[in-house]
Amino acid sequence: MEERIVYTTVFLCSLLAVIITFFIVSIIRYHRRYIRLQRERITAEIRLLENERKRIATDLHDSLGPLLSTVKLNISSVEVPDVRDKAVIAKSGRYIDEIVTSMRQISHNLLPNTLERKGLQDAIREFYKLLGQQERMELRVYAVNDITPNPERDIHIFRITQEIIHNTLKHAGASVLEIGFSEDDKELLVLAQDNGKGFDVEKSRRNSRGLGLKSLEIRTDILHGHLSIHSAPGRGTRYYIRIPLG
Repeated sequence: MEERIVYTTVFLCSLLAVIITFFIVSIIRYHRRYIRLQRERITAEIRLLENERKRIATDLHDSLGPLLSTVKLNISSVEVPDVRDKAVIAKSGRYIDEIVTSMRQISHNLLPNTLERKGLQDAIREFYKLLGQQERMELRVYAVNDITPNPERDIHIFRITQEIIHNTLKHAGASVLEIGFSEDDKELLVLAQDNGKGFDVEKSRRNSRGLGLKSLEIRTDILHGHLSIHSAPGRGTRYYIRIPLG
């Protein structure tokens, strides 16, 4: 009788262990599948967003830009005898110049043509120049060695550095931000560091309602890379991004 009880107990425990293991494995598989699907969805949305940005930037550059230039040329060619009318025409021409300048900045933010023509470093420098924050903070961009161009990868890295620059200007109170690149046979390393006031990284991740840090993580994940942020109050901030090649 005791042997039967022991046998039944062992059998039930084994069956329970199998059931629990089955549920744990199922949960793990479901969680992995959910993460994969989420990643694929986010990747598709970001690619769609970049394509739409490219289309709008092209329309602004190729259509509205020449049209506004033509309008200004036509206005400037109008001859009027009245001094007040001449002043209105001159002021309208200045307004058109301001619109063209703003439009170029918007177009560059949507799709930096410099990224394709001159590469990642010059695109970052040009973006910062258009922000007009040179007196507020110095930006240093450098590369330890030659960086192999990769348009699909570089647009994500450009967006990542954009977000880092915006975060630094908005929150860090830094006077210097350095962004460096290094590439070997296996990976591309991006290092950004500032001399600002720093912050509590984990607390910011828990409490942040914006897309700042999340955007950095999502784009790094799309590139199958790894992002680590080191910071503390009063010690500045360092961003390490490792992106595998191939």
